[in-house]
Amino acid sequence: MGARLGRNLQSRTVTESPITTLPSEPAAPEGVAHPKAIKSYVLRAGRTTAGQSRALQELGPRYLLDFRPQPLDAAAVFGRQAPLILEIGFGMGEATAHIAQVRPGDNFLCCEVHEPGVGALLKRIGEQHIDNIRIVRHDAVQVLEQMLPPASLDGVHIFFPDPWHKTRHHKRRLIQPPLVALLASRLKPGGYLHCATDWQPYAEQMLQVLSAEPLLANTAPDYAPRPGYRPLTKFENRGLRLGHGVWDLVFRRAEAG
Repeated sequence: MGARLGRNLQSRTVTESPITTLPSEPAAPEGVAHPKAIKSYVLRAGRTTAGQSRALQELGPRYLLDFRPQPLDAAAVFGRQAPLILEIGFGMGEATAHIAQVRPGDNFLCCEVHEPGVGALLKRIGEQHIDNIRIVRHDAVQVLEQMLPPASLDGVHIFFPDPWHKTRHHKRRLIQPPLVALLASRLKPGGYLHCATDWQPYAEQMLQVLSAEPLLANTAPDYAPRPGYRPLTKFENRGLRLGHGVWDLVFRRAEAG
């Protein structure tokens, strides 16, 4: 996960039935706001280590999916039918690997373009023998629009997206009404959207934007307790020791009918 789980985001992914309740504690150019003109990431400089490069070469063919402008056959790529969770921006993959291990009955489709982060997660996959993760190295907005049909997701995770602190950059934040509407349309009835941030002004904007989406309902009066599946990162633990807050938001797609 690194210093920040989702630093790549610009505005700033056995047969079982779909999730109906949240899992409990487990055993763009500036000035353009439309999501089609805003990528879900910023390319960052970073050195890919020898271990990450080896993981990309050896494990990439099995766990990396090519972006294709056609609906994803999740059962085929994962080799099973299971609830599908999209994660947008996983940083160095620490939390992603943990969540996939404590929720082995779910399939995790993860969008990230930062090569060291992709290599780091692939390395974790190999070392920890994780088989329920697939990675698409592509803009998550286009993945949502072209690879994921409506009502195809059981959940979405967006952890610590770039807060773009300066007021003039707020339009670059990932959590904006058009993207939230797109995410909501891809969730199955009863599916959930889980966001987390350590920047209070962004948390307040997230709460406002998510609350305004008619397809979504908050699972808490405002901010939610941290679900047990989301681990505390080293960065987060350090921030909590210094008195910094972390805000989780968990919204659910309204049931049909």
